[in-house]
Amino acid sequence: MQPDAAPSPLPRLDPADPRAAEVLLPLVYDELRRLAAARMAREAPGQTLQATALVHEAWLRLGGEHQPAWANRAHFFAAAAEAMRRILIDNARRKLALRHGGQLEKLSASDTAFDLPAAATDDRELLLINDALDALAAHDPRKADLVKQRYFIGLTLEESAEVLGISVRTAKRDWVYARTWLYHEVQRLRG
Repeated sequence: MQPDAAPSPLPRLDPADPRAAEVLLPLVYDELRRLAAARMAREAPGQTLQATALVHEAWLRLGGEHQPAWANRAHFFAAAAEAMRRILIDNARRKLALRHGGQLEKLSASDTAFDLPAAATDDRELLLINDALDALAAHDPRKADLVKQRYFIGLTLEESAEVLGISVRTAKRDWVYARTWLYHEVQRLRG
């Protein structure tokens, strides 16, 4: 979405209408796909989850063919941000689970344990950020929502301010505060 383009409002849809999802999906799919692609571009190399899969999984978690009555665009994208965050966290947890190798490092066949160490995965970092974000949500839910919009969906400050119904100036202040707070919380969680 261009900063000067006005977002299209979501139409009021009756969740009991079997065609509600058919009407909603084309209206939001391209934007969700763009946001997911931007988010996935920041993931560690070797990420197996693709942007399209992230959007489809988020759509299913939001209700799939049985979409709830979204109050407005902000309501929908806040829910989408939370769904994408949970998917990425679940994916990171799954990849770090003991049955999937746990804390073991990946090495290519040409590498040895004495040569080049495998690149550190961002999954541990993502889980630390998630734990810190949960703590921030308990401390200040609005700032946590702003982080979800920016970090997990990739909205700009202006787009996030619009979705959250706050001024851009407030969003900038909240963003600085949240980043600082999360930095200190992640450092604390690292021990």
